[in-house]
Amino acid sequence: MLAARAEEGLYRVQRAHAGVQSVCLQGTEGERWLNFCSNDYLGMAADPQLVEALAEGARHYGVGSGASHLVCGHHECHEQLCAELCDWTGRDRALLFASGWQANLAVIDSFCQAGDWVLQDRLNHASLLDAGRLARTRLHRYPHADVRAAQNWGKEDRRVRMLVSDAVFSMDGDLAPVQELVGLAQSRQALLFLDDAHGLGVLGDQGQGWAAQWSQKDCPLLVLAFGKALGGQGACVLGPAEMMEWMVQMARPYIYTTAMSPAMAFAMQASVRIVRDQHERRLRLRARIAQFREGCRRMALPVMPSETAIQPLMVGDTRQAMALGQGLAEAGIWVSAIRPPTVPRGTARLRVTLSAAHSTEQVAELLAALNLLWPTALRTE
Repeated sequence: MLAARAEEGLYRVQRAHAGVQSVCLQGTEGERWLNFCSNDYLGMAADPQLVEALAEGARHYGVGSGASHLVCGHHECHEQLCAELCDWTGRDRALLFASGWQANLAVIDSFCQAGDWVLQDRLNHASLLDAGRLARTRLHRYPHADVRAAQNWGKEDRRVRMLVSDAVFSMDGDLAPVQELVGLAQSRQALLFLDDAHGLGVLGDQGQGWAAQWSQKDCPLLVLAFGKALGGQGACVLGPAEMMEWMVQMARPYIYTTAMSPAMAFAMQASVRIVRDQHERRLRLRARIAQFREGCRRMALPVMPSETAIQPLMVGDTRQAMALGQGLAEAGIWVSAIRPPTVPRGTARLRVTLSAAHSTEQVAELLAALNLLWPTALRTE
C-alpha cells in the first residue's frame, strides 16, 4: 500500500529544518530556503517580544499545567487570556484547548447527539469533518460555498442541528459567505459554528478575524487557533456564557485533557495585544499579497481567487504539482504541493502562503522562480 501511494505521488515525507520558524529556513545539512508555506502570516512565531513573553511565562508559571482545567491545571494566565480573547471578539466566554482539532471535536460533540444531521461545506478542514464523524452525527456536505444548495437540502423532512463552515478555507484561501450562512442557520433553526483559524489576526479592523465581525447572536459558536497569525499553539472556543458552561460540563476533549501550557497562555496574551494593536503588520501583509497577485497576473500564472495570505496556484495533476514543488526546492524556495486527499482529485496545487515578514525582494524572487519553472501549458490565457 505504501508503494502504491508513492506511485500515485501521494507519499508524504517530513523535511526537517534547524533554527526558528521564519521566512528564511536553514536545513539540517546547511540547506537554505525562502519559506512560502508557513501559516505564520504576521511573522509572530519568532518575534522577540513573543519569545520573551514565553520565557517570562515559563519563569513565572513553569512549563506544564499539571492537570486538566477541571482538576488543578487552570491557571490565572488561562483566565486572563480568555478575557483578552472575549474583549477582542465581543464574546461572553472562552474555553482553551491544546489544538484546533480538539476544539472542533469539543464543539460538535457537545451540542450534537448521535444521529443528528450536520451540514458542512464540502471543503471544510479535516478536523471539522472528522469531528462530525467522531460525534456520530449524520453528515451532509453541501457544494463549496453554495448556500442555496444547503438551504434546499432535506428541507421537508430533515431537521438540521448544526451548520458548520471554515471562515477562511485553508487550501483555497477564499472567505465563507458568512452573512448567507447566518440566514441559513436561522431559517433551519440550526446552530452556526465557524472555524476562523486562518482569519484571526489577518482580517477585521483589529485583526479579530473574518467571522468575529458578526455578532455572537448571529454566530454563536466560534473557534480560533493560535498556531497561525498569533505565532503560538493552541485554540479556543468562544460563545455565549450558557453554551460555554454546557461545554465545561459535557466536552470530553476539555474535561479529560491536560490544559495547555500556562507559559504558552501567557505568551498568547502578549500576542493578542501585539496583533490587535499593530495594524501595520496587516498592511504589510496586504501589500505582499497585492504584489504576488499582480505578478501572477502579468505572467499568466493560474492563481486562485483569494485575497487572503493563502495564494494557491492551481496545477491539477498530482505528479506535476510535486515536480513543481521539487523544482522550487532546488531553487531554494519552499512551497508545499498539496495533493489528494487534502484537496479533491484533479485539483492538486502549490499552496503559496505570504507573511508580513516577507520583503518585496523575496516575493519577487518567488515570482521569478515560478515564471522560470511554470509550464506554458498550465498558464492562463
